[in-house]
Amino acid sequence: WAWWRLEKSPLWLLPGLASIALFGFLLALVDTSAAGRAYAAYGGIYIVASLGWLWLVEGVRPDRWDLAGAALCIAGASVILLVPRGA
Repeated sequence: WAWWRLEKSPLWLLPGLASIALFGFLLALVDTSAAGRAYAAYGGIYIVASLGWLWLVEGVRPDRWDLAGAALCIAGASVILLVPRGA
C-alpha cells in the first residue's frame, strides 16, 4: 500500500511479502483439523487491526457501522473458536 499509493520505496514490499510468507508457514504448522478455526481467529484479529490502522495511522475514525461489522465478525470468530464441540 505504501509503495503504490503513497509513492514510497518498493523496498516496502519486502516486509509485506515476508509477513504473508510467515503467516502461511505458521498456518501450515496448525493441526489440519483445526486450521479453519485458526484462520477464523486470524480473520478476527486482522479486522480489529485494520480498524486500528484506519484510525491511528490514516486518521479516519471508524464509524458505528465499521464497529458494528467488526463486532459481528469477532462474535462469529469467537463462536467458531470457543463453542464446546462433541467428542
